Amino acid sequence: MVSSPPAPASSAQRLDPGVEMGDFLEAAGLLRYDPAAITRLYAGHPMRLARRVWQTLVPIGLYLLGVGCDWFTGQLATPTRARARARECAELLVALGPAFIKAGQALSTRPDVIPPLLLEELAQLQDQLPGFDSALAMACIEEDLGAPVETIFASLEKEPISAASLGQVHRGVLRSGERVAVKVQRPGLREQITLDLYIVRNIASWLNRNVGVIRSDLVGLIDELGRRVFEEMDYLNEATNAETFARLHSHNPRIAVPAIHRQATSRRVLTMEWIDGVKLTNLDAVRALGIDPDDMVEVGVNCSLQQLLEHGFFHADPHPGNLLALADGRLAYLDFGMMSQVSREARTGLIQAVVHLVNRNFTALSRDFVQLGFLGEEVDLEPIVPAFEKVFGQALEMGVSRMDFKAVTDDLSGVMYRFPFQVPPYYALIIRSLVTLEGIALSVDPDFKILGAAYPYFARRLMEDPDPELRRSLRDMLFDGEDFRWQRLESLVASASLQQQLDLEGLLDQVLDFLFSPTGGLLRQQLVDAVVLQMDSLAWNTALRLGRKLPPRFQPPGLRGRPAGPEAVPLLDLEPIRQLVGILRDLPGFEPSLLLKRLPRLLTEPDLRRMGLQVAKGLAERGMVHLLRDVLVAPEVRLAAGVSGA
Repeated sequence: MVSSPPAPASSAQRLDPGVEMGDFLEAAGLLRYDPAAITRLYAGHPMRLARRVWQTLVPIGLYLLGVGCDWFTGQLATPTRARARARECAELLVALGPAFIKAGQALSTRPDVIPPLLLEELAQLQDQLPGFDSALAMACIEEDLGAPVETIFASLEKEPISAASLGQVHRGVLRSGERVAVKVQRPGLREQITLDLYIVRNIASWLNRNVGVIRSDLVGLIDELGRRVFEEMDYLNEATNAETFARLHSHNPRIAVPAIHRQATSRRVLTMEWIDGVKLTNLDAVRALGIDPDDMVEVGVNCSLQQLLEHGFFHADPHPGNLLALADGRLAYLDFGMMSQVSREARTGLIQAVVHLVNRNFTALSRDFVQLGFLGEEVDLEPIVPAFEKVFGQALEMGVSRMDFKAVTDDLSGVMYRFPFQVPPYYALIIRSLVTLEGIALSVDPDFKILGAAYPYFARRLMEDPDPELRRSLRDMLFDGEDFRWQRLESLVASASLQQQLDLEGLLDQVLDFLFSPTGGLLRQQLVDAVVLQMDSLAWNTALRLGRKLPPRFQPPGLRGRPAGPEAVPLLDLEPIRQLVGILRDLPGFEPSLLLKRLPRLLTEPDLRRMGLQVAKGLAERGMVHLLRDVLVAPEVRLAAGVSGA
């Protein structure tokens, strides 16, 4: 959590360049992103824009001129030159300030807008800037909290311990004795952000109107960025995010969230509990705490999947500085400024997409992308299906657990750039979150595969979640036409059992729910057919043995000299039942008593009674066939008529 203190800025940096006092006073009142209000603020005063336009458009223009020359001379076609230009673009965004850094980070998750090579460089943008004058930080604290610093804090270090594009952090102690981290916003930040957003939004509008090859709504992208940056600049919103995150994960003893001190928190000042820990990427320090780094990565992966697929409220910026290993074995999350939400429908859609991916059903996968908002209803999916097959087909040969997430997302980025995809904001943040998490995990284990780590969680959700859409997805996974694929069920249950939080009794209930659900009809029919076949075999062999014990003159014509058939197998050895019991026996912690406890429930199932009637009907039909064909008709008559025996 501690980094080397940045160099303090001079007191002249009370406002960032390009922001006049009039802007400062007017823009400071904008608490929410409002393009119309920002336009009113700057459009009627062109002189306010002149300095910032000069500071931004001149370097951007020179950069684009250089790229254009490289393209004209053919140098841009060489990978080395293209990489250098992409890196230069990322460095330019850092030099232009906070709004451009945030824009670059947002674009780094938009493969529908940015070519793959530039995506890689933008993904490495570091949200770090030099700190600002500590006197300004103290003045901000006193102004926002309405009291002198010494009346709120017993001590507060003047020099920041870290600084980013939006603010810097000071270490202190409250008058009540609690150790705290105090985040203070940069002076004039809101004013510079609004001015830059106004400039960039107008550039985006011009590009959308005049450059036909741009399919995406760049103005919409800038507006989404504006909303998120304004949320991130509101530290009261971040405080609420932290408290919500803590509440959602309060049941998890492996997750830590710093407590918020509301009495010392405002829109520009955030005071939270100080947490001592070490970055997950500092392997030696993690091991020095007596903690296995692999275990901490597993905790982080499971927590991220819970955020995405259960709560729908996830941390969108889990970079190494925001994830700390604690001495007590917990994983601490910091910095809740960038959070996002995923609707229930989108969460279900993501799990369905994984099911179709595993089943190699690329046609259904393309429809999932329409449902998730990546493709419009009018888009022709026919050319996209083979593109998906090319991207995922080879990766799936090694199995989903060995898929290289980064390589697959890179290839998928190329598909999204070629076809009319539009990436929903929530998905862009999910990818950013998972790619960042995988990067951290790879620093611990070079062979780590995020999809391999995530699949057990997907399997558990698919087996346990009562959502009707997921019930249908489970049926799609387990059935190939009308054939039940026991190997898929075995693989799914085995994967789900790898989850530490596996609810074994809940899983058994879900297996029974599936068996007696409308989607389990084919499986029930397989069980009925197997029982009828084996009970009929048992009855027929019994009839043959009894027939041979009768005197020859009393033996029915069809049984005379007829050998017994193969012995019937015990009921539990019937193929469907044997498969199901074998899968359950392999579950950790499984005991037969868990099934016996569910007998009362089974006996009350209407479908079980219907299955009993189907068995009785099937046995009666087969018994009548045996009587008419195999008992009353002599073998020579049957052979002459061309009728084979059972």
